[in-house]
Amino acid sequence: MIEILSTGAVNSVQDLGRTGYLDAGVGRSGMMDAPALEIANLLVGNDEGAAGIEVALFPFRLRFETDTVFAVAGADCPAKLDDRQVPDWWVMNAKAGEVLTLGLPRAGARAVIAFQGGIDVPLVLGSRSTDLKSVFGGFEGRGLHRGDRLALGGTSRRMSRMEGGYGADVSVLRAPAAAEDEAIVLRVLPSAEYAVFTGEARSKFHETDWLITNDANRMGYRLSGPELTLTRKLELLSHGIMPGTVQVPPNGQPIIQLAEANTCGGYPKIANVIEADLWKLAQSPVGARLRFELTDRDTAVAALRQQRTFMAALAADAALMRGWN
Repeated sequence: MIEILSTGAVNSVQDLGRTGYLDAGVGRSGMMDAPALEIANLLVGNDEGAAGIEVALFPFRLRFETDTVFAVAGADCPAKLDDRQVPDWWVMNAKAGEVLTLGLPRAGARAVIAFQGGIDVPLVLGSRSTDLKSVFGGFEGRGLHRGDRLALGGTSRRMSRMEGGYGADVSVLRAPAAAEDEAIVLRVLPSAEYAVFTGEARSKFHETDWLITNDANRMGYRLSGPELTLTRKLELLSHGIMPGTVQVPPNGQPIIQLAEANTCGGYPKIANVIEADLWKLAQSPVGARLRFELTDRDTAVAALRQQRTFMAALAADAALMRGWN
């Protein structure tokens, strides 16, 4: 069991998401930075999809009520277990009564915390994720509040080796953080209406740095930049969309759909961010700049294959490192 001591309303219980229900109008939800959750789960010995906590508002504090093992991943934020520093991408033993504190990120936007056994909340449509938009799943269908107590699944075992913990080298998977004066590069595939945008609009889309506006949340990010125009007026029926879809409404300013994206929409689609780069959006704060780089299907598939290869190797290494008593 853990108790939430301080939090923000958008911090929530998430797993890898709710799949198979888009045709019924039920979105995916799930951790915005899915690879970070997978890595944190593998470090603590869980299945990669066990539910953890997504932290997007800081500072965040929780108290462990039982001995357990936890890992912190995602954003580069100062973390402490009582008075001990917790490095990024690191797993540690925690004793009952100890307090974990996460401070404002130095880079990135969302931290991920995984716990041995995962967060034990009911499965809803096959997932423990919170759908904040539709108010179901997770912990009472809402973000976390001070005083909430969350049960952990499984048994409480301590790592018998590496009492100070150990970490994951994520340099193979993650690009270095962009400098303040640099845009975050996202690889995209052309979407259904790409060719209907003017040549000038397509050039602007790829050559412009786009600003993430204050209108940014788990549903999507609205961007600010030059107006993107069509060669002709389109009258589209609502059609299926998913995380990563870049739509362009009549004002010509793109919207990137994210974890709690609507399941359908009628705005023209200019591109789709490849799945392997969605984590970059999760770690892009309001005010960051984005740059879209056109790629192809083979590259998108290879990037996902690289992620899966990394996860398989990490699972094997973590099992050797931790040991149990």
